[in-house]
Amino acid sequence: MIQSVETRLEGNTLVVRIPMRFQRRGGRKRIVAPDGTELAPSSKPQPDGTLVKALARAWRWQRMLESAEYGTLAELADTERISRSYVSRVLRLALLAPEIVERILNGRPTAQLTHEVIGWLLSSDG
Repeated sequence: MIQSVETRLEGNTLVVRIPMRFQRRGGRKRIVAPDGTELAPSSKPQPDGTLVKALARAWRWQRMLESAEYGTLAELADTERISRSYVSRVLRLALLAPEIVERILNGRPTAQLTHEVIGWLLSSDG
């Protein structure tokens, strides 16, 4: 429940003040309460575009390495013109459990799951 909602009567008009902010997420705008909860949840869950793109890259790169199109991560990174560190972190997504991948693709990852996946990606001690 939003605790800082204000109501007042001005003549015959009831004025309700609800603090909120707008947040862009995956190209969508969301209305967010001060505590971080979404005030008007979307009717259809949308997958996180950035995470989906990273999953697609991971699977593509994994396939390229397995088919011997590239012999090493270094060759792959040089061809893609990105850092070797980034390639190795994104490739970790190819190892996620199918249930986790399904939740991400269906737009239903929990905030904790998204945080854990991103933390896992960014950690240097895989």
